[in-house]
Amino acid sequence: MVTFVFTILTITIIACVIDTSEKTDDFVKSGLSFTKIITQYFYGFVPMIISLIFPLIVFISVIFFTSKMSGRSEIVAILANGVNFNRMLRPYFIGGFLLAGILWLSNQFVIPRANGIYASFKSKYIDNNSSYRLEGNSNFYLRVNANTFMGIRYYDTTYKSASKFFLEKVKGNQVYYNLRAESIKWDTARRKWRIENGVERKINGMKEEVKRVDTVYMDLNVQPMDLRRDQYLKDKLITPELDRYISLEELRGSEGLNTLKVERYRRDATPVAVIILTLIGVVVSSRKTRGGSGLHLALGIVVAALFVVMDRFSTVFSTKGDMHPLLAAWIPNLVFGLVCIFLYRKAPK
Repeated sequence: MVTFVFTILTITIIACVIDTSEKTDDFVKSGLSFTKIITQYFYGFVPMIISLIFPLIVFISVIFFTSKMSGRSEIVAILANGVNFNRMLRPYFIGGFLLAGILWLSNQFVIPRANGIYASFKSKYIDNNSSYRLEGNSNFYLRVNANTFMGIRYYDTTYKSASKFFLEKVKGNQVYYNLRAESIKWDTARRKWRIENGVERKINGMKEEVKRVDTVYMDLNVQPMDLRRDQYLKDKLITPELDRYISLEELRGSEGLNTLKVERYRRDATPVAVIILTLIGVVVSSRKTRGGSGLHLALGIVVAALFVVMDRFSTVFSTKGDMHPLLAAWIPNLVFGLVCIFLYRKAPK
């Protein structure tokens, strides 16, 4: 635990120094005081960095102190005195489950709040000043409920209004209600959408009733925040909020939800990776080698790099391809779980 805390604090401080050197101009342009930069940026940045490197730091820490024990022949003495190898692993299991539990709780509730702080600062003071900033899509097609569909074109997030709107209600495979309007705007006082200059059609078999409406207020089960493209949304929502948002977007028939689902499943998969990497670290570094700790650390860095690369690849295959999000989030754990079993069987006991 001491090795873990020391290592993660050291890496976090280095990350903060490097990030500060890269964003000094943005901090100056923001006009914020030193205290506000700490509270509005680093309060979010530090937990985010810790969550990213947490499993790998656990892995490297286990390798570091276990290889030191192995180099002093302590593990050989433990096994030679009749202590079972599985019994020797018990403290590692306890430490691994403890750290995995801390990371799991943080992923569900703490880290998303920190990401919200970090994302707010970045979107306000960094992204707005970037020359590579891309405008989001202004056309939306949503499923309001089981039989109601709507579409908005040229939506303006600043004024919460759009110049084109349509609404259709379907029974079976036939449309029985259609509403088209020239404009739609969010009414803050009534918390409803105000639809203006619309044409309403009610269809009953071969009969059609057409009526013109000047102004009508409707509750569409859609709010302005739902129509704003937020690239940091998946990182800012705590897990219960993320579950509700995914369910709502699935009901609306939204596309591109794999990114949200991968993030949801990864919040559960990453703590399991802590336990797997802990066991791999023990098995790899418990064998006494001529290269000592250096060889063990080099092997640990290679394994950590492979884990990160596999995690990134599986995410891309899910968000850009057809891989199931659950499989994408758990593939690194499945592969390295098999590696862990193989190394455990080969370990000297």
